[in-house]
This record gives sequence, C-alpha cells and structure tokens, in this order.
Amino acid sequence: MDILFGRNKKEQLEPVRARVTGKIPSWLQGILLRNGPGMHTVGETKYNHWFDGLALLHSFTIRDGEVYYRSKYLRSDTYNANIEANRIVVSEFGTMAYPDPCKNIFSKAFSYLSHTIPDFTDNCLINIMKCGEDFYATTETNYIRRINPLTLETLEKVDYRKYVAVNVATSHPHYDATGNVLNIGTSIVDKGKTKYVIFKIPATAPEDGKKGRGPLKHTEVFCSIASRSLLSPSYYHSFGVTENYVVFLEQPFRMDILKMATAYIRGVSWASCLAFHGEDKTYIHVIDQRTRKPVLSKFYTDPMVVFHHVNAYEEDGCLVFDVIAYEDSSLYQLFYLAHLNEDFEENSRLTSVPTLKRFAVPLHVDKDADVGSNLIKLASTTARALKEKDDQIYCQPELLCKGLELPRINYAYNGKPYRYVFAAEVQWSPIPTKVIKYDLLTKSSLSWGEAHCWPAEPLFVPTPGAQDEDDGIILSAIVSTDPQKLPFLLVLDAKTFTELARASVDVDMHLDLHGLFIPGTAWDVEKQTPSQEEQGRAVDHGVDPRT
Repeated sequence: MDILFGRNKKEQLEPVRARVTGKIPSWLQGILLRNGPGMHTVGETKYNHWFDGLALLHSFTIRDGEVYYRSKYLRSDTYNANIEANRIVVSEFGTMAYPDPCKNIFSKAFSYLSHTIPDFTDNCLINIMKCGEDFYATTETNYIRRINPLTLETLEKVDYRKYVAVNVATSHPHYDATGNVLNIGTSIVDKGKTKYVIFKIPATAPEDGKKGRGPLKHTEVFCSIASRSLLSPSYYHSFGVTENYVVFLEQPFRMDILKMATAYIRGVSWASCLAFHGEDKTYIHVIDQRTRKPVLSKFYTDPMVVFHHVNAYEEDGCLVFDVIAYEDSSLYQLFYLAHLNEDFEENSRLTSVPTLKRFAVPLHVDKDADVGSNLIKLASTTARALKEKDDQIYCQPELLCKGLELPRINYAYNGKPYRYVFAAEVQWSPIPTKVIKYDLLTKSSLSWGEAHCWPAEPLFVPTPGAQDEDDGIILSAIVSTDPQKLPFLLVLDAKTFTELARASVDVDMHLDLHGLFIPGTAWDVEKQTPSQEEQGRAVDHGVDPRT
C-alpha cells in the first residue's frame, strides 16, 4: 500500500517512450493530461491526508500509435515554500502547518494571525481546466495555476478573487459549445452575507492576443444563491447543467466558519471543521439560465453527500439529474494516511456504498395539485417529487446502480438525454478495482479489470465523426500494487469494452484524480511542442473538458 500512497513519487521530466502492446487506433492523437497528489513527505514532516499531497502533473502523448510519458510537480508557491524550508510550511485542508519552533515570538504571532482569516494554498492537485487558450491546474481554493500542457511547466498564479468574490470554487466547471466556462464558488461572509456564486468566464475576450489573461478579466457573476446558514455553508465538489438550467445541491455536509477561524490556535485541521449533519435535509436549487434567477419552487431530498454529478437534462417539463451519492461522509475519512497501510483493503470499509441516483424535479408546479401527489409523470424514471403542505416538494430518487465513482460521460451529451456512464468500480472499499460502462437504458454493465490493478478515472474520447454515443475510446491510467508490474495507459473500445492496447512505462506513476484529453496530430514528442498549425488547431478543436 505504501507503493501507492505513502512514498513520494519521482518526476519524469523528459519524455519516455512507452512499450505498446496491441494497436492504438490511428485516429487517436493528442495528450492525456492528468493531475493528482504525488508528494506526502517533506523533510521530516508528513501530510495527514492523501488529498493534501503536492500536485504532480503527468501526461501521455499519443502519436501515430506511439505513446510518450512525462511527469512534473506543479511548482506552486506552496511547493516552492515547502521545498525551500525542507518541511511543510503551508497548511492544507487536512494538515495544519505550524512555525518552526526556532522562530521568534513575532514570527509565531504573525502566523497565528494569518491563519485566523486564512490565505488558502495554491497546491492545485485536483483537475485541469481549459479557459480560453490556456490550461490551468485547479483545486478547491480561490487559486488556480496556469500550466503549459506540453512541457508541464508551471506558469502564473491566478486568484479568482480578483475577478469574482469567492473564497473557494469547484474543480469541476462546465463548458458550453463555444467554450465558455461556468463554475460555482462560495463567498463567505462578504458584506454580511454568505452565498453560492455561479460565475461565467467567456471563451474569448476583446483583448485576446494582447498581454494579459483576457477571458478571466471578463468573468461575470451569473447568479447568487444565499446560503441557508451565514457561518455554516455547504461543501460541494460539483454541480449539474442542462441547456436552460443549473442544478446545485446544498447538502448537509457543512463547513463551520467559526471553527475554521480558530482551528490554527486550537491545533486542529480545517478538515475537522467539516461535518455531516444527518438530521438535516439536502436542498435542491434550480437556476434558470435564461433569467439568471432561481426557480421559485422549493425542492429537497434526504440527507446525503455528493461529490460527483454525472449529468442532467430536461424532459417533458422536468429536470432530470444523476449523481453519485453517499449516506454519510465516511469517504473522506478513509483517505487519512494513517489508514492507508498494508491492511487498508481489509480494514478500511465505507459505511455507505456510492450509489448512482436519478432525481427528477418539475419545472412548472401545479399549485392545485393535491398534497402528497407525485408531480413526476415521466415513463423513463421511477423518481418521484411529492407535493407537501408548505409548498415544499420532497424528491425521492430512483436507485440506478451501486458501486460507481469518478463518473465520466461522452461530453457531447452533457446537459442532454444520454445513455452511458463510464466510471470506476468502487464497492465497500474506496479503492477502484475495475473500469465500468453502465447502460442507463438496459441497467446492464460491461467492465474491465485485472489482478492488482487500480484504474484511474476513465476518460471517453469520441471517434471522429461518431454517430453513436459510445463510439469512441476509453483511456485510463493504471497503477499496480504489484511492484513487479509496470504502470500503463489502458486503451479500451468504448462500445465493447475490449482492450485494444496498453502502453506500459517504467516510471514511478502516481494514482491521479482528474484530467482531460487535448486532441492533436502534429506534436513534436521530443521537444513536447506543437507545430504552429497545431497550436491553432489544439485551441479550436473540441477538447473534452469534463472534469
């Protein structure tokens, strides 16, 4: 287990050619770019939680049936400060960093003061976001880092707060057909209010091509939703969109702002200030993108924890959305490094299995409907929405499938009716063991698995000119608990889920979190730079941006 979690990973700064077995389709050309934690020990200090580790970018460049791999740590301010001090000096969500005991009293006092209203880390380890012509490593704080997707070089740090008043933001934005970015963040006690802010970053801006990051300067607030609690806003990891609506879950997995403000003094982490309140409801907010206002109806469901929305769409006057839901917050707890030992697979068990659930909410509520009546008349789902006395609507989901996480779809179907979910199989242990294709229509599934192999999030790449939703390729980076087995990039036929090829690399590969695929055909693999023609094509091509 230490092979995958406890030991720092080595960078592979120069491209290394993979050994390909099988045949990669000739049309598959481009870069699979991924992100995740790779370093958990700095000097004599260790992070407490796996999600705190320093960001390690890695990429697979695919060209003419060959694959080249490279990896590089994100040179964030956090990374540089830690490495220079040879100890952890910047706090992460699950690890609070304290001053060197040799520092004087004034340094210590300043450190305590700065953590009362914390300036969060720029250790952007969760995902990759495309914004205009640029790519950014992202996390859930107000910071993102621009990167070079070819060389994995770290470029400038961007603070969302310069453009929109948010203290945290998701690493799972959405993209429309023209490349505009839609995301959501939390503005904490700003002008006496705590609210969830939906903001939009345009794909292009008038000054594009000039000095400066044009699109970000034109970020606009799309809509704001008041938090039900001033000092205990909801934690969330993603949200859903359709052609006309945004769906956001205000779940009873909440951050206690007062506890966070005093966490440093009390000697606890910020993560300890996050708690699941099983006695509360999960509130479903639906925002009309045309009016930029929430719909008036009040929807809620049972308490749950959702990290990943799968998809959402509109059907016959209803909004249908699918999520991976837990009954509690046990998932986060299991990834503390103290639990990730040789007995992890045997002893670490989720108290709630991740379940694919489908919800349906009526977009136009009949005020004359009887109390207790089901407002959902769709033949395609058994999800219900029951009208209550106080005009609230209680939503009961359809349970579709258990044991899925890290869901992906064919992003061309994002916000539209769809059929297939590609995911990692996760049962009572939070570690993925198989790659799965789940058919929402037939309720059947296909899977790929191999002994001692842990697959990363599967990413769908469509075949050029594809007509069918599942006409394409699945890519997943595979690591192994067997030290004698090399890690590899898995290439599956998305229709049949048969293995087409694998590209094995003799490197120290880490278990990653999320990423994207950048299509292209003229990469200079040795220099990892594209031709002038390809630079334009890489920007204009339909990059699969799903996170």
